[in-house]
Amino acid sequence: MALIEAPLKQLRIELPEPRSPVANFVPCTRIGNTLFVSGQVTAWNGDYLYIGKVGREISLDEGRDAARICALNVISQVGNFLGDLDKVQRIAMVQGFVNAVPEFEDHPKVINGASDVFLEVFGEAGRYARFAIGVGSLPFNVAVEIAAVIEVR
Repeated sequence: MALIEAPLKQLRIELPEPRSPVANFVPCTRIGNTLFVSGQVTAWNGDYLYIGKVGREISLDEGRDAARICALNVISQVGNFLGDLDKVQRIAMVQGFVNAVPEFEDHPKVINGASDVFLEVFGEAGRYARFAIGVGSLPFNVAVEIAAVIEVR
């Protein structure tokens, strides 16, 4: 983890403990050089943060912070699964879900919170294809959920 550990330390980025799934699925599945990471929510070491809908209880800036936590959870799961974050070749795809009021239109701005983290940690390998959509609800009424597809060595 030497290469990826450096930006984490330099940026003072702390990763949460990887969580066990709360239902019948696994956090990561690897097929060849592709790692599929299950949706990660705004949990931090056992506590759910940013509860509510963006555009009502949660502001745009708080939504960005929520997406950042989701991205950190993705990285934590990947490191736990691979044993070494240096095995990440490239973030290929991020799927962003925003628990928002119907009239909210800035879903991409919320998911930018995750995009920024991946870019900070993985550099150019952290640029990816993505989508950002609004949904009527998310598990535990959290504000954001992020899933990812990652190319690994």
